[in-house]
Amino acid sequence: MEHQWAENYRTVDGSILHEKAHGGGTESRGDLLIVRAMRIHSTVLGVSGECDVVEFHRSENGVALQGRDGLWSPFPVEYKRGKPKPHDADELQLCAQAMCLEEMLCCQISDGALFYGEPRRRTPVEFTDELRQRVRDSLAEMHDYLRRGCTPKVKPQKGCSACSLKELCLPKLMKAKSVSVYLKGAMEE
Repeated sequence: MEHQWAENYRTVDGSILHEKAHGGGTESRGDLLIVRAMRIHSTVLGVSGECDVVEFHRSENGVALQGRDGLWSPFPVEYKRGKPKPHDADELQLCAQAMCLEEMLCCQISDGALFYGEPRRRTPVEFTDELRQRVRDSLAEMHDYLRRGCTPKVKPQKGCSACSLKELCLPKLMKAKSVSVYLKGAMEE
């Protein structure tokens, strides 16, 4: 919301991984079409972005693609520099991408994959109704913050120390007492 950014080792390493994922444009391998850096959007969700990779597998239940014979089923793949995380932010991002693709292509996408750079393996992700609802709820909350022009308060956690925005966000300040609590305590003394 504040259009702030800072680089660190992790962000640069992630950029290098994404350059590899995005390089090469479109590639055909028989019944597989690989599209890199595909721009996506959803008017329903109010978001736009870019998929790292969308694999289109030839399928009788797929969609027609301009300039391609047959029908193709989309399968989004998101690249991440590290390893699977204990929270589901990556799964939510991938599901949001699938929801954008569904709106753009008028189809249903049941699953996708997260490729993690450290284990160099794919982790399958099923786009359940619950995950889809969490995407909608998260985006509604984001749009509400944007409408109000209000940056959400940081929730300090273990990962803050490795974050490139640590010096801009200042998560340690959230652990400190508020000015009003401090003043009230001082007045009572």
